[in-house]
Order: sequence, then structure tokens, then C-alpha cells
Amino acid sequence: MAAPQRPGGTTVETDVPGRLDRLPWSPWHWRILIGLGTVWILDGLEVTIVGNLATRLAEPGSGITISTAQVTTVAAALYVAGACCGALFFGWLTDRLGRKKLFMVTLAVYLAATAVTALSWTAWFFFLCRFFTGFGIGGEYAAINSAIDELIPARVRGRIDLIVNGSFWIGAAIGAFASIALLDTALFATDIGWRLAFGIGVVLGLVILLVRRHVPESPRWLFTHGRTEEAEEIVTEAEQIVERETGKPLPPVDGPPIRIRERGPIGFVTIARTLVSHYPRRTILGLALFIGQAFLYNSVTFGFAVILTKFFDVRTGDTGYYFAVIAVGNFLGPLLLGHLFDSVGRKPMIAGTYIGSGVLLFGTAWLFHRGSLNATTMTACWTVVLFFASAGASAAYLTVSEIFPLETRALCIAFFYAVGTAAGGISGPLLFNGLVSSGQVGDATLAFCIGATLMTLAGLVEALIGVKAERRSLESLAAPLSQIPSEP
Repeated sequence: MAAPQRPGGTTVETDVPGRLDRLPWSPWHWRILIGLGTVWILDGLEVTIVGNLATRLAEPGSGITISTAQVTTVAAALYVAGACCGALFFGWLTDRLGRKKLFMVTLAVYLAATAVTALSWTAWFFFLCRFFTGFGIGGEYAAINSAIDELIPARVRGRIDLIVNGSFWIGAAIGAFASIALLDTALFATDIGWRLAFGIGVVLGLVILLVRRHVPESPRWLFTHGRTEEAEEIVTEAEQIVERETGKPLPPVDGPPIRIRERGPIGFVTIARTLVSHYPRRTILGLALFIGQAFLYNSVTFGFAVILTKFFDVRTGDTGYYFAVIAVGNFLGPLLLGHLFDSVGRKPMIAGTYIGSGVLLFGTAWLFHRGSLNATTMTACWTVVLFFASAGASAAYLTVSEIFPLETRALCIAFFYAVGTAAGGISGPLLFNGLVSSGQVGDATLAFCIGATLMTLAGLVEALIGVKAERRSLESLAAPLSQIPSEP
């Protein structure tokens, strides 16, 4: 309901956040989870297929003149650069225009660029397509994470967010197995298999696009933009669905309503001031978590196939089997550990997974340097490392999406993703693959140790200044910029 007019805009009193947080899990939430979360499966599929097809693209008769190094370094870095640009551009639009409009647009951009990639005939066009594919997926990170966290109840926000972001690895496993078939020249010609690989993502994406049409706008975003009636309608519908499914009345709303004063779009200066002046420790925390995980994951994702072929003489067509094992371990991490982020707490779990994966990676580097590993045991070591690292990396997105004000949420996600990924995700593939491609054991060991160091340092930062955000409403973690303080 609208309260009397005050200077600076209409004042609205709403209990929408409390009503959303008290909802039991229901089909309404499943619709959101499937419509929004499954896009990471596409991202995992896309990145894995490209990494595993790198050597095939470089072969004579592939229909494109490009080298393996160009695919794993230049194309990988451009994909990540596009994701950084897309995150910032679409993140800014998401906070201004709404979550729903943008998570439809970003997926459309991603699908169009992926489809056109299949038509590549030369390196420069392939690079251009990779940039715009990343541009679309970067926008997805900002729009999707903000929408999910604003729609999911606080008591399960941690585990749901981790599982959603961890679903990237379901796509990675599918991509690994798909690349085995697509690299088989007995099934597909050299210039056909890799083109079909991009078509798989387009088909799956179109299905997700159809499902996504039924996902509602974030009621939290609506009431801060003067669209209170729409917010009320969405929440009322959700409440009716839950009561109908459970046959029980809903529990009372916990906590008083909040009062919001309508305001115009938030500018970059206000957002920068919010990050630097109001939340400096949280800003440092977000950067540390993102840089650590971005370096590790972009390096491994784009370079593991090269490690197998360079150091363990694994055939190009067989790398998918090994990567599928790693992908399964990555998904099991968030799936099995996710509930602990809501019960044990954010700080101990995030710090533990980051530091634990860093220490395990140091151990893997030591064994590799000694020559104690083969392709199978190396894969087993990486699977254990990434079981923990995946839960921590997913929690990085959770952290920055819940510890900053609502009006800045999407752009904050975009900012940390872009800065962290630019530092770790662009330099990571270039440095990691540069060292690994030399064929020298010492160089590859150094690459492992750099990734381990960054993960360990990020875990220590979390242990020192992390935020205890488990089971708390978003508004209690960071009051909206438009919220009016409660009067005595």
C-alpha cells in the first residue's frame, strides 16, 4: 500500500520480502529454478566442447584456418573478455529495466552468437563469435543470480544458489561426452563434427528460452520502481500456489514491513560510492573470491585437455572421458556441500573450501613435479581439488549477490565478475596455457602453484572479513538505498 507523499517520491510500505522468505519450497520455486538455473548447463557445454575440440579445429580439413594455441589462448581470452563486457553492460540494464527483460535478451544474444560460430571459416570470425557468445553469457551471470536470490527463501538461498551455479558442470560433462562422438571421424567428417557441437547448445537454449517466459519478474525489483501492485500480484499468486499444493495455511510473516521511497535510476557514481565508502571490506572480499576462482577455473577449463595430450600422451579423441570425471566431481561439490553453507555458515564453509582446494592443489603440483602421476591419477587429484573448489567458486557468486543493496545488485555481480574474471579469467588461460604448452614439467607445476596460491589467499580473506549471511533476509544484510530508516 502507498503511504503519504514525501519529498523525493512516493513512499511505499511493503512486506513483500518477508512474504517471499517465509514460503515453503513449492512448484513455483521449481519453475524459477529450471527456467533460470539451467542456462549454466549451456555455458558448461559450450566451454567444454570448445576446449576439447581445440586440436580438431587446428587439423587440416577442419574448414577453418586456426591453431590449437589460438583456440586455447586467444579465443578463450576473448570469450572471457566478452563475458566481462556483457556482464557490465547487461548488469547496468538489469538494475534499470528489470530482471526478466534482461534474462530473456541475454539468452537470445548467447544463442545467436553460438549458432553463428558454427559457420566460422577463418580465425578472426571465430574470435568475433567467441567474444559475442561471452557477451551474452556475461549478461546471464548478472541477471540470473540477482533474480534467483531475490525470489528464493532466505533459509535455502545458499544451497540453491550453489547448485544453480554448480550446474555448469552438468553441461561440462555432457560436453565432454559429446566431444568424444563429435571427434570420431568415423561418425562425422573433420569439418562437420565441431560445427554440430555448437548446434547442440542452440537447441537446448531454445527450450530454456520457452520455459523462461513463465518466470516472473522479481517483486523486490518491482516495488523499488513504483510497481507495487505488480509485486503484490506475483507474491499473492505464489502464496496461493503453495497453499494449494500443501493444503496448509502459510506461517505469519517474520518481521515488520519495510518502507521504500521511490527514486530514479541509480548512477555509476552512486554505485561506486556505495562500494567504496559504505562497503569497503565487502568489496575487498568480493574481489578476492572472484580473482581466485576465476584464475583457477578458466585455466583448468580451457587447458586440461592440453595437459593430458602434452604430458600423458592421451589421444585427442579420448580427453572427453577424463574431463567428464572432473565435471561430475565439480557438480557433486555444490550438490553435497551446499546445505552446509546454510547450516554451518558462509564464513567457515567458503574459507574452508577455498583453502582446502588450494592446499590439495599444492599437493597435486608436488606429485606431478615428482612424476608420480599418470593421466588417471592426475584426473583423480583434480577431481578432489575441484570438488571443494567448485562449492567455493559458486559461493563467490552467492556472496556478492546478497551483501550489497537491491538497487545495485545486478551491477555489483557484474562488477565483481568482470574485474575478477579480467584479472584471473583472461590472464589465467594465457598464462596457464603458455606454461603448459611449453611441455616442461616445471612450467606446468608453476601454473598449478599460482592457482593454488590465489585460492588459498582468497580463503584467508573470507576467514578474516567474510559476512555471516546464512538464513538472513537480503534487506537485513544490506538495506536498499531507497529504504527509509525506521522511526523510533
